[in-house]
Amino acid sequence: MVEKWDHLIWDWNGTLLADTGVCVSVLNEIMAEYGLPPITDDHYRATFNFPVVQFYRELGFPTEPGRFEKTSHQFIARYNERSVECPLHEGSEELLNHLFERGVSQSVLSAALQSSLEESIRVYRLEHCFEHLVGATDIFAHGKEERGVSWIESSGVDPTRALLIGDTLHDHEVANAMGVSCLLVAHGHHTAERLRESGCPVVEGFEELEAWLLS
Repeated sequence: MVEKWDHLIWDWNGTLLADTGVCVSVLNEIMAEYGLPPITDDHYRATFNFPVVQFYRELGFPTEPGRFEKTSHQFIARYNERSVECPLHEGSEELLNHLFERGVSQSVLSAALQSSLEESIRVYRLEHCFEHLVGATDIFAHGKEERGVSWIESSGVDPTRALLIGDTLHDHEVANAMGVSCLLVAHGHHTAERLRESGCPVVEGFEELEAWLLS
């Protein structure tokens, strides 16, 4: 199957990095300070979406100009302190290296700040696996369609021969905007039930993903 693609485009948070639990923990800390009730991992995975401002509004955070930005800065500061606790999803490092050894071209397209993405890839010693790292220019998590489209147009990658691998419905939206194919992994920020609404292939984890890619 992997021979069908000239380039694999990976999402980072939730797809390769297992950070859902830390995101929920940090959110609950901040929500408690605003007098808001905590949420569970299940509730988060059933409701989280982009743009994040809408998700924050649904949780009860004030999102008028200035206050949303303050909450975003609070979240990112605490997330960055805790993100070192996050492992890669089981099997991800092995699969990335296996694909690299087979000569498969790979990149990362992330909603994370560009500098944070580059640092994370260095921390997990994955620099050799990726030709391009495409991150965000600010911390407000508006989404990544515009960056994805701009990158695919300038990269020289044929979109009809590219596959985006993500963990949210937003990744499917981004793939559609870029004109690339999409596969979703149900171990991150969205449940399998939500991901199946996209109509694209959904796998449960990296063991199943590897079998799908290498079949």
